[in-house]
Amino acid sequence: MTLIKSISGIRGTIGGRASEALTPIDIVKFTAAFGKILINKSGNKKIVVGRDARESGEMVSNLVVGTLQSIGAEVINLGLSTTPTVEIAVPLEQAAGGIILTASHNPGEWNALKLLNEKGEFISDAEGKDVLTLGESLDFDFAEVQDLGKVINDESYLQKHIDAVLALEYVDVEAIKKANFKVAVDAVNSTGGIFIPALLEALGVETIYKIHCEPNGKFPHNPEPLKEHLTDLSAAVLENGADLGIAVDPDVDRLVFMMEDGELFGEEYTLVAVADYILSKQKGNTVSNLSSTRALRDVTLKHGGEYYAAAVGEVNVVTKMKEVDAVIGGEGNGGVIYPASHYGRDALVGVAILLSHLAKLGKKMSVYRAELPQYFMSKNKITLTPDLDIDGLLDAMQKKYSHENHTTIDGLKIDFENEWVHLRKSNTEPIIRIYSEGPSPEAAEAIAQKIMNEMQEIISK
Repeated sequence: MTLIKSISGIRGTIGGRASEALTPIDIVKFTAAFGKILINKSGNKKIVVGRDARESGEMVSNLVVGTLQSIGAEVINLGLSTTPTVEIAVPLEQAAGGIILTASHNPGEWNALKLLNEKGEFISDAEGKDVLTLGESLDFDFAEVQDLGKVINDESYLQKHIDAVLALEYVDVEAIKKANFKVAVDAVNSTGGIFIPALLEALGVETIYKIHCEPNGKFPHNPEPLKEHLTDLSAAVLENGADLGIAVDPDVDRLVFMMEDGELFGEEYTLVAVADYILSKQKGNTVSNLSSTRALRDVTLKHGGEYYAAAVGEVNVVTKMKEVDAVIGGEGNGGVIYPASHYGRDALVGVAILLSHLAKLGKKMSVYRAELPQYFMSKNKITLTPDLDIDGLLDAMQKKYSHENHTTIDGLKIDFENEWVHLRKSNTEPIIRIYSEGPSPEAAEAIAQKIMNEMQEIISK
């Protein structure tokens, strides 16, 4: 059983004992605390709630909605939705904040509360700590019967989200229609199975091959959209002669493309390609996190902009984007943040922009991919044990590589001449992530293995 409280929300496995997993007690106390903080801060009682399709979703939603009623909140319940849809709904509803019920790419036994402020953006680390403190103390009163809140069920936001995407300046619906794309979609049996095909139809895509698009929460494979989990999508692309494939995670904030040859475009390159198109239309700066590919830097410089790196975590990337007035940004895991839409990772925005780009290029995805800067990434992890001194381990690695260009903004990132390695504790899982990148797959993996072997030597001492 696991319960993780971080900048990415309150995330845990369903079942087990209170405070050791995401139990009903934990859901109720942190929901109530967050709702109280929102209402006390603004006097606004309106709070938006939406969920992905995972099997625990209905149960968690019932608890969250009921709890918000119990503190006098007015709940706008979107039901089956996506993270970016809830982010859009909060300001449109002029709500005090929002809660998204999703554990994102985590397996089916997980769920989480992702917490949004009045702008529809993730709350800060300091605000998150306030929620945790109040949730643990329970130092507040629940509403008396005459002051109980109400619930408004609103299913209109699928269309509202699509309409907002279609209205973006550089989304070219006519070009997409003329391209006559054939697209395969793997939505891991979550809400992307509703939202992505509906968006594609609105964009004029007439041929859609849907696999794993039934929003029943029964994940047919690991829900993280990585190459090894997307064999069914690859087969669907090849069997149907599709121009491309689209894969999203359960809450539809991560976006991965597959090329016409059944190979991944590369999750790192979702943001790179989108940025390439946006920067060709609008000069400006870009931001990604420290674990993202150097290719974004190269593309940004090509278009005359400046590239900046932020700590991992959407809230950190957004903060940096606002600071440097970035026109496009995101995370290398397939997360596209386009401020002209909203400050949140949005797979629907990414799909519409990339299809516009491809339609105008008139090239196969594989041809375009070969034209982009060529980097290759290796992603590894070490499972944490209770006795592992993470800080001590990272300090030892920093000392070992103090002669190399490095940063400790978020864990430890070491920049070598041709490769880099980033070591950091995950915000969402009990693991240390080891990301590396080099000019070839072999180089990326070799530097990762070298670093991991050195870490194991330190651990075993």
